[in-house]
Amino acid sequence: MKILFAASECVPFIKTGGLADVVGALSPVLRERGHDVRVILPLYAAIPEKYTKDMKLECEFEVELCWRRQYCGIKSLVYQGVTFYFVDNNYYFGRPYIYGLGGDEYERFGFFSRAVIDALVHLDFRPDVVHCHDWQTGMIPALLKIQYAHFPFYQDMKTVYTIHNLQYQGVFPIKAVQDTLGLGDSLFTADKLECYGCANYMKAGLVYADELTTVSPSYADEIQTAFYGERLDGLLRARKDQLSGILNGIDINDYDPAKDPMIYANYDPYHLGGKEYCKQELQKELGLNVDPKAPLVGIISRLSNQKGLDLVECVIRELMGTGIQLVVLGMGEAKYTNLFSWAESEYPGRLAARFAMNHQLAHRIYAGSDMFLMPSQFEPCGLSQMIALRYGSVPIVRETGGLRDTVLSYNKFTDAGNGFSFFNYNAHDMLHTVRRAVHYYKNNREVWYKLIVRGMTGDYSWFSSAGKYIELYEKVIRPVTEFHLAQEAAAKEAKAEEVPFVEAAPDAPAAPETPAAEEPAPAIAETPAKEAPDAPAAEAAPEAPAKPKRAPRRKKAEEAPAAPATEEAPEAPAKPKRAPRRKKAEEAPAAPAAEEAPAKPKRAPRRKKAEEAPAAPAAEEAPAKPKRAPRKKKTETAE
Repeated sequence: MKILFAASECVPFIKTGGLADVVGALSPVLRERGHDVRVILPLYAAIPEKYTKDMKLECEFEVELCWRRQYCGIKSLVYQGVTFYFVDNNYYFGRPYIYGLGGDEYERFGFFSRAVIDALVHLDFRPDVVHCHDWQTGMIPALLKIQYAHFPFYQDMKTVYTIHNLQYQGVFPIKAVQDTLGLGDSLFTADKLECYGCANYMKAGLVYADELTTVSPSYADEIQTAFYGERLDGLLRARKDQLSGILNGIDINDYDPAKDPMIYANYDPYHLGGKEYCKQELQKELGLNVDPKAPLVGIISRLSNQKGLDLVECVIRELMGTGIQLVVLGMGEAKYTNLFSWAESEYPGRLAARFAMNHQLAHRIYAGSDMFLMPSQFEPCGLSQMIALRYGSVPIVRETGGLRDTVLSYNKFTDAGNGFSFFNYNAHDMLHTVRRAVHYYKNNREVWYKLIVRGMTGDYSWFSSAGKYIELYEKVIRPVTEFHLAQEAAAKEAKAEEVPFVEAAPDAPAAPETPAAEEPAPAIAETPAKEAPDAPAAEAAPEAPAKPKRAPRRKKAEEAPAAPATEEAPEAPAKPKRAPRRKKAEEAPAAPAAEEAPAKPKRAPRRKKAEEAPAAPAAEEAPAKPKRAPRKKKTETAE
């Protein structure tokens, strides 16, 4: 299977968050499974020279952006057996930043999206699946369906779109996006690219991609609610059948305390002396008091509200009152850099903050810390808690997204769990959980070492997750006819399973009686039509159901010979209940007969004349109804 990853960052070339780790770690695992996996990303100026000097120029062409054309070069580099393509345009990507400062992000990543599609023809690489990551590549599925679907090269090319963080959607003015990608007004509606009056790159991917994924099962459920859905929850609920959550993994070779060259000493789950040494050296490096008994808590995070740092702000004094040492590493909002700068001066020797992206220091904090704090407001997956578990740092997390899927709070009754967690987004709930962890650290070392070993021996690799992605790719490229055949086969199997129950039904006595009871009704209607040509007496049969004076006629039949009745019996063998009905009419008064056919009042005069004997004149006067008065007279005599 041919798979192309399109992303805005990837380790080891460029990284600002977990997206780079996912793309860089998943692609080699899929290649090891025997698939042709390639990755394409922008050629940023920040990519180290040790990689750029080995890149090879594959092709050059121009990318059409509405009324203008921009240069595009494609360079390649093979790393860990995977081919990486880099989109080269110095105007868009030769800047000293990765995201967000130029005000033209819609144009930068609109160019990148179209360049990815156009490059496939020049590279002569036709992937079965294009796997797009986050809003920066959201326009790729939309452009493929809207502008490229009629080209034979792009037909049957499927797309998978992964949401790494729904909060960042790529929202821009509609006119600016139209001026870049040449999309008509008809596409900017609520069911397509428009979102609350703007163009939305992430929504484009959600609408037009064949399959959608998120980076954890819990997050896939959460984003279908209004609280986590970021105003796209309705669309996600509408596409829930195409939405799945696949938990991220980590590169277990890069994050392996037994052979990590960036930490002070190596160790494994059953030889933890190296971890104690790492803690001691970390305290020295950061200017903390060297105290092996003080619980050291680490935070490695982007400094923002999403990461729950407002909870830390609310109870910073109470947290430090538990006797912990705190180490913070990250970059972000000035609000939190100011907070931790103040706290560092307020608690010298107990709190250290470093506002930088330092990969080596991050490894050392994972190895040297006793606990790792992640009180996130929401967390699509989170890799830090898995890395902390891998290095024997017990996580303290809020139960949301991927944190809920990877960290099980310790239960003293069942002795299960690998960390500590709280559910409500509340500062004092977090504070109580930290106190609980500190209690076990200080007073129950047996349980504490058990938590360390469980965390270090857990499976956080991409092995199982890669298998789920392969299943998803196979599902999306499977022809529609195969789905129909599979459904028909399933339906046949279901019917085959139901056959024993259908065959058992005729054994019941009620089954044959039901059709027999329903058949006489149509037979009664059909029989008079057959008797009509036989005799004049038979003419009375079709009129009988509508005549009110049926009983008197039967009375005449009693005075006359019974031959006509006997003649009707053999002619209508299918009417077994007709004779009993007449018998009942003889026993009952004439009132029921009147109820049966109130619409025929003419039969009574004919019968009365037949009783008096002169039959011929009565037959001529019957149509004109001259005998109404005699009929009343008969009723008087009858009374």
